[in-house]
Amino acid sequence: MQRVMQLCLLCRRPPTAGVPGKNIGLRKATSGVSPPGSTSPRALNIFDRDLKRKQKNWAARQPETMKFDYLKDEVGSRIADRVYDIARDFPLALNVGCGRGYIAQHLNKETVGKFFQADIAEHALIHYVLKPDGVFIGAMFGGDTLYELRCSLQLAETEREGGFSPHVSPFTAVNDLGHLLGRAGFNTLTVDTDEIQVNYPGMFELMEDLQGMGESNCAWNRKALLHRDTMLAAAAVYGEMYRNEDGSVPATYQIYYMIGWKYHDSQARPAQRGSATMSFGELGQINNLMSQGKKSK
Repeated sequence: MQRVMQLCLLCRRPPTAGVPGKNIGLRKATSGVSPPGSTSPRALNIFDRDLKRKQKNWAARQPETMKFDYLKDEVGSRIADRVYDIARDFPLALNVGCGRGYIAQHLNKETVGKFFQADIAEHALIHYVLKPDGVFIGAMFGGDTLYELRCSLQLAETEREGGFSPHVSPFTAVNDLGHLLGRAGFNTLTVDTDEIQVNYPGMFELMEDLQGMGESNCAWNRKALLHRDTMLAAAAVYGEMYRNEDGSVPATYQIYYMIGWKYHDSQARPAQRGSATMSFGELGQINNLMSQGKKSK
């Protein structure tokens, strides 16, 4: 499962603009393919992007592909909630990793005017698109995602084959997101985490849904084949360790949400060092000062 990311870039309306946003129905979808040899030699190349593109294209061609949209629909609605929390309207927004428009369907024309969508755009230049005081809102899978599946596969493969290989793609730790956003030049950062738990009849149904979402493992160090006996053992371990009372098994999806603002002179900044009018040692006297003020009245 790749570290799927939903990005929503919202550009602030210029101060001189006074017209309302255009209809959100005006959307454009694009798909980006990186040229061969374009990866920086210093970049950490974990995922096979060509394979991920093939996985997503295969999933999109399936006859009942929409039945696998439940997770991304839910994440899209929660990203839209964070957009509505910002007391501002945006004439322009870019959704990187849009899929079938999981965020767009939850937005309205009063909040967002033109809404552009792109999927697998590996060279999307965020800081060239985002205007000063524009906001970046993103969501991605967190480190505890599918821990039940990972643990079951590791135990079964170790018992049957004497060792294990990664069968779920690696995820980012939550404490790394703030550093990454800061290094990318964003200010006023906000990072929070959420969990979505989905129950399945069994492990194989979970894996079928991951394939239907186009979210199978695409890491370069993935193991191409998992033996049948190991798979059956993993399913048994999964049920034994995590089975619900009704016989279903849970799968946990941890979602990291992040918000960052591109710098603008109008943004609030920390006060200069030494400009405080009260020391920390005096904070304990606030209650006394307030009570004395009430008595004097």
